[in-house]
Amino acid sequence: MAAKRIANKKNRATAAFEKGRLLDEALDRFPRGVGALTGGERFDVLDNWVQVLDGLYAHLPLKLALYGFSPVPAIERLRQEASNLNDLQFHRELMAIINRLRDAHTQYTGPKTLQSAVATLPFLVEEFGPITRPSYIVTKVNRRIVRDLHFIPGVKLEYWNGVPFDRAVDLHAEVETGGRPDARRARALESLTFRALGYLPPPDERWVIVQYCDAKGKQREVRFDWRVVYPDRDPRASTTLAARMRRAINPAAEAVRRAKKLMFNPELWRAERNPGAATTSGLSMRTGYEDFLTARTVADGKYGYLRIWSFDVDDDQGFLEAAIKLLHGLPDRGLIIDLRDNPGGLIWAAERMLQLFTPNPITPTKFALRATPLTAAMAQAPINQQELGPWAASLASAAGTGEPYSSHLPITSVEQCNDLGQCYGGPVVVVVDANTYSSGDLFTAGVQDNRIAPVVCVGEATGAGGANVWESDDVRSAMESAGLRLPAMPRHTSFTVAVRRAVRSGDADGTLIEDSGVPGLPYAMTRSDLLDGNRDLIAHCGELLAEQPWTRMHVSIARHVLAIDTVGLDRLDIYADGHPACPSVTISDGLQKIAAPNDAKRIEVVGFGEGSIRQRRLLSALEP
Repeated sequence: MAAKRIANKKNRATAAFEKGRLLDEALDRFPRGVGALTGGERFDVLDNWVQVLDGLYAHLPLKLALYGFSPVPAIERLRQEASNLNDLQFHRELMAIINRLRDAHTQYTGPKTLQSAVATLPFLVEEFGPITRPSYIVTKVNRRIVRDLHFIPGVKLEYWNGVPFDRAVDLHAEVETGGRPDARRARALESLTFRALGYLPPPDERWVIVQYCDAKGKQREVRFDWRVVYPDRDPRASTTLAARMRRAINPAAEAVRRAKKLMFNPELWRAERNPGAATTSGLSMRTGYEDFLTARTVADGKYGYLRIWSFDVDDDQGFLEAAIKLLHGLPDRGLIIDLRDNPGGLIWAAERMLQLFTPNPITPTKFALRATPLTAAMAQAPINQQELGPWAASLASAAGTGEPYSSHLPITSVEQCNDLGQCYGGPVVVVVDANTYSSGDLFTAGVQDNRIAPVVCVGEATGAGGANVWESDDVRSAMESAGLRLPAMPRHTSFTVAVRRAVRSGDADGTLIEDSGVPGLPYAMTRSDLLDGNRDLIAHCGELLAEQPWTRMHVSIARHVLAIDTVGLDRLDIYADGHPACPSVTISDGLQKIAAPNDAKRIEVVGFGEGSIRQRRLLSALEP
């Protein structure tokens, strides 16, 4: 009985957590003065932004050219007005200036007590149809909160607080980040029901009134109160300094992603904190990385479907091992990789993952810093050598040559990008949308630039986040290592900033990702996609997979004998520690047994079909 009472208490606590506090209650519960800044603290915040934007911000020349807006003079004007503003007005004015850069990497973060909070409404809205004539329907509803039995997935939204719904999206898009109109609309649609309060001010309204058309075509109206939830981060999310300084992420979108999971799939959210617990999610196996990766079969088991929810992990090796485990359980006839709504994360995780899907070497994305006295000094500092040392020489020479940027060099080395080799040998299709951001952009660019697979894009292109982003504490630490002072931010504020810009490789060598994104084969979502598990999208991807050549190669080693089972290949090359181990072997479909090279630490098997490399496997000669 005692155990039952404890369990019931936990269930009630979980239910209350999932519902969240009403927004006004959440705001009222904060101690008086939280978010308040003295005049000196306001000037410290502004001084931070002036130094960082003028001397470090990677995209400043691009933003000036695209938008004709210079943030530094705007901040200086705010300095003159700061004493006449209350705290909320000051925060809003500064956020408005930073958001005019249209850069989700470069953000001012509000009161610390709100940084882990997300304001939510108990339903999710998504769009389908052509970009020029979208339709908006409810796709998820939290039944713990919503009492209107007519308000169900599939109902069409007509008005939002009396404003036609399409116009409401446009109004929100005007203040959203994003270099393209479709990217701003995609983020605006999300922010209508989910807002990360650490990066955006609270909604002006405490509730919204929604007019919708029910399943029978009748017009109805319902009111929803804003609530605040605290979704936390997955235990495996990035926390170490090495991971933080090598991230490319929209942190606000990551917080919203977690809040959606808490609101609409609390079972999986709870499972993160109890890895041994069984779930009824239908996932094939547990890896410990369920918040970041899930997999299943589709098209009656013919194809695999890998969803990469986020790259925001602390351990890229563990992340890749989890992915490999999932891939081994999927059919090799074809794979759909879905990165929609992926907010990014650890650059190493995204770029190292590319090698799993191709037999060819991976060339990573390259990054550069603005050539300024600040970045040159930071790169020369001994303590910063591991992170910025490769860029130091070009930054130092730029003072004499007038180059605006350092050399473009990879953050993920070529060796890291090719240390595991191909794992999945079937054809691949990658699906993205305008909310695929940061490391999601980098992964998509890598897929195209390394000719791995066709990319299907919902919208015009990916979200266009082309940079490595640092947090304010990490910027301050790197500057102090160079003997440069950045005023301490007040304890309840911080910022993120794009430090190194990304350019593409391969056929698109040198092309910027920021504000443009990575385009693909256009696809318009259907109503069936939103309400029936992406049915039409999966069918479309299946057609693209069927058009690609298919081969198979399974390799194992036992007692110094390689067992190689192939389909569709006509030649094998075998390498030992990077050198040819024997002459090329002509083969036909079936099992081949070949003596493994003696004393080799690493064996590479390359399969050819019709003169092209189709398959490649790396393995240790010590494997049983």
